[in-house]
Order: sequence, then C-alpha cells, then structure tokens
Amino acid sequence: MQSSITVAARQLAELQRSIARVVKGKEDVIRLALTALVARGHLLIEDVPGVGKTTLAQALARSFNCSFQRIQFTSDMLPSDVIGVSVFNPARQEFEFRPGPLFANIVLADEINRTTPKTQSALLEAMNEAQVTVDNHTHPLPQPFLVLATQNPIEHHGTYPLPESQLDRFLMRIRMGYPDRAWEKEILRNHNGRAAEEPAAPLMEAADVAAMQEAASQVRVEEALLDYALEIVERTRQSEQLSLGVSPRGSVMLHRAAQARAYLEGRDYCVPDDFKRLIVPVFAHRVVVSSRYVSTQKKSAQAEAILSEIVESTRVPL
Repeated sequence: MQSSITVAARQLAELQRSIARVVKGKEDVIRLALTALVARGHLLIEDVPGVGKTTLAQALARSFNCSFQRIQFTSDMLPSDVIGVSVFNPARQEFEFRPGPLFANIVLADEINRTTPKTQSALLEAMNEAQVTVDNHTHPLPQPFLVLATQNPIEHHGTYPLPESQLDRFLMRIRMGYPDRAWEKEILRNHNGRAAEEPAAPLMEAADVAAMQEAASQVRVEEALLDYALEIVERTRQSEQLSLGVSPRGSVMLHRAAQARAYLEGRDYCVPDDFKRLIVPVFAHRVVVSSRYVSTQKKSAQAEAILSEIVESTRVPL
C-alpha cells in the first residue's frame, strides 16, 4: 500500500503545482482544497469578493477530467433551479427529470449565503448522501462529488447566514485571504488585461480521484490519536465560551480529513500533526460562541481563537 500511496502523493503534488500556476501564493489553501477532495468532503470559502475563490474552483475542476458547474446564488433562486425539475413529456405521456447544475463532479456554489434558506436547504441531501430526491424518486449524483461554496462575510448587505445544519455538511471552512505584496505584484505584472492562466492539460481522471478517496479511507489511525481527537471534541462541548460544541459528524469529518492529509503526505498512517493542523478549519464553523463571551472580535475569528486555545492546552499523544 505504501508504494501506491507514494505514487498518489506525487500525482497530487503535481496537481497542486498545476493549480498554483493560476492561484498564486496560496499553497496552503490549495492543499486544504485537495484535502477536502480526497476526504470526500465539501469546502466553504468565506472571504471578500475578488480574492480568487472562483478561480480556485475552476482551476481544480480543470486539473482533471470531470464535469464542472457554477451556480450563482441570488435571492430569487428556487430549489428547482439547483437540483432540477420534472417536466411532462407529451410524447411519452410521463414526467421526465431534467437534472439541474448540481449534477456535476465539482459544483461551485458561488455566494451561497445570498440565497434564501429554502434554496440553501436544497443542498443538504446532496452534500450528505450524494443524491437528490425529486417527486419521490432518488437520483444519484456523479462521483466524485465536491461542493465548493463561497460566501461573503455575513455582515455584508443582502446575505442570509447559513444555518448550523448547513454548515455542518462542510468538511472545512477556510479563507483565501489577500495575497502578500510580492505575489500581488506578480499578478499585476503578468495580467496585462488577459484572463488568468489556465492549468495544463488534465492530470488525472475522475476515476483516479475516486480511487484515491477509497485509498485514503484505509489510512491507519492509532487509538491514541482517536482519543486525542475526542478529547478536543469533548472540551468544545464542555467549554463555557461555546454554546454549541462539535457534533459527531464533525468528529467523523476530522477523522477523514486527517486520513486525507496523511495520504497527501505520502503516508499510510496518521500522526498527531494531521489532526492538530486541521482542528480549526474543520471545527471553527461547527461551534457557536456563547453570547456571554461575544466580544468586538468577529465571531468566526473568536471561534478560531477559542479552538486554538483548546488545542494548545490538550496533551498531544507521543
């Protein structure tokens, strides 16, 4: 198994370099996106417009042979605009299902918090079970299936905060962040009014990604690491600073993400660092800061700070 993992790690490293040709100066963000992909998870990117959220999704989709759809969410969008609709066929005298843009390997849900909760909820079954149900008929989604959603900070005008049940479906929430000055200068130098550079020819097939996802799920996790992760989870549930701790789904997501990170590193076993480095991106959007401890700091940043304190004060297994 070790040799196959090493080969896959080289392929994923090449994939990361290909995406980095387009999304410049964001190696950590790219790696987290690949971790989510290999872990069969969905990714939420929260940031201001113009920092490359859409570019990352498109570059990821173009780096291997798969289908890609972009859904631009708006306040007047209906659930049927996302999952599809049944249309009556007069010739056959029956209803036929016409799939919506959700039926793709990679779906960019752009500005997901600009649509109403009713339309947001249309993604719940798809993200959790990789299927949708329309008129009592279940339709499986193509595999692999990744929702890469973006949202502007909820303080912006015309946004609907995602409910906890929706947030819990995302493996991770990350931020693109502004590029540093050197990389932004590089972007300006090479732009010249043209579209962003596209990745090279696709480096792998969708079936290869599905095989990697299966292989990553076999990465070994020792009992001590499970106890370490559950200790952190338990402390989020007992913390006076948090009114909502991490759910069991969150525990499962961390386990899968740690396995994927080890796989990307070319290992068939997890180490404490695989869990420690993923606690904040996997857990921060699943917890809620207690109203008694809310400060002038942004709630998402405050949740990250609380989690970081918990991680630092939790004994790491040897």
